[in-house]
Amino acid sequence: MPELKRLHAGHAPAVLAFELANRTYFAASISDRGDDFFDQFTDRYNALLDEQEAGSCAFYALVAEDGSVLGRFNLYDLEDGTARLGYRVAEQVAGRGVATTTVRELCRTATAMHGLRTLRATTSHDNAASQKVLTKAGFVPVGPATPADLGGKSGTWYQRDLQP
Repeated sequence: MPELKRLHAGHAPAVLAFELANRTYFAASISDRGDDFFDQFTDRYNALLDEQEAGSCAFYALVAEDGSVLGRFNLYDLEDGTARLGYRVAEQVAGRGVATTTVRELCRTATAMHGLRTLRATTSHDNAASQKVLTKAGFVPVGPATPADLGGKSGTWYQRDLQP
């Protein structure tokens, strides 16, 4: 059974493998991270861990029993009980409810571990899968997202108020 784990230094090789294996799949629905992301992966990964240590973000990996990463679920800009949610799951588990189940779990974790009361997320108009995940996980549309919010695409902001 996959387990949602707080990101740590030891996850780096599995996270890189996950990103590389799914790069083309992700690029079909969200902006590609670009070659620089992979060329500078170690520095960028360490910077994420520093942000997490500082308390401004919280990063999680959905880890399979074999240690491989099946998804990434992130809380950004933690401030005043609110954060932004971002996530991506491996193509091999897409469409099986993994993202929805894990987003729901992260919502509980966001309240219990981080004291959050509200999560916000954006998705582009052409990313129907992400729209379904957010809706099934209890998020509601709250307004338009600009191309600046979504790497050049237009879309919608979603929000979920969390229960303590």
